[in-house]
Amino acid sequence: MKLVTFYNQVGNQRAGCLKDDEIIDLEKASNGDIPSSMLEIIQNQQSYLPFIQELLKSEEVSSQSIDEVKLAPPLSNPPSFRDFVAFEKHVKNATKRNGDKVAPEWYEMPIFYFSNPHSLKGPNEEVKRPAKCMRLDYELELACIIGKEGIDIKADEAEEYIFGYTILNDWSARDLQMKEMKVLLGPAKGKDFATSIGPYIATKEEFEPYKVNGRFDLEMTASVNGAVLSKGNFKEVFYTFGEMIERASEGVKLYPGDIIGSGTVGYGCIMELGIEVHRWLEPGDEVELSITELGSLKNIIV
Repeated sequence: MKLVTFYNQVGNQRAGCLKDDEIIDLEKASNGDIPSSMLEIIQNQQSYLPFIQELLKSEEVSSQSIDEVKLAPPLSNPPSFRDFVAFEKHVKNATKRNGDKVAPEWYEMPIFYFSNPHSLKGPNEEVKRPAKCMRLDYELELACIIGKEGIDIKADEAEEYIFGYTILNDWSARDLQMKEMKVLLGPAKGKDFATSIGPYIATKEEFEPYKVNGRFDLEMTASVNGAVLSKGNFKEVFYTFGEMIERASEGVKLYPGDIIGSGTVGYGCIMELGIEVHRWLEPGDEVELSITELGSLKNIIV
């Protein structure tokens, strides 16, 4: 099941479901029995997902082409957003660029930071380069959406707490980020201006065919202005989402709709590739991230 949030003709956000290249307006199709809010659907998935499955089977439900609507972030109001750094190759590349070595503590536990849940961008939405930034970067990531409340969740039990997955672009102002992290805090202003997710949330059963040792065999690519710069695969991740969820929920309750980012796949950003491969992003650039089963997420820099 692939779920989207889109704008109707008067500019209000509506929850929808993809059926081939068509979008079903869930509230309209259910005569109001399914809410227009994606967060409400996630919070009450036990009631709504079976109903949505029935709508998908129906031949009488009206829909409209995905090309006729503007998509919003599939989840625009998550309770929280944690972003991990779970790929060893990314950590090694990033620390090497800075003349450092990977901290041994990285191998002891999954590390994350809190980002801004109120600055999410959707597909084809413009991303403004921060006024003080001259080194803007993309980050190619997979994100999971929490579907059930829980605390002190064990890694081998985490699957039942996951609702689905989406593409995540953790936009990074590298010059701001590097400066503020010299005082051993952050990232903060280097990250909080924008994060893109989408184009849809695929519910977790869609990923069963791709499972490999607790990970997923998913091709991941990033392109700038049509040229592929980054290639990777999610099966290379060092820490599984189960391990990330265990760490995130230690002594703290996770809630439906919380976003957990995987961190950047190896060579999944310009910082790792080096400006000899590509310059920093500039206004006018189009960045496209693609992941198997999750489509493509495009944004324009302004």
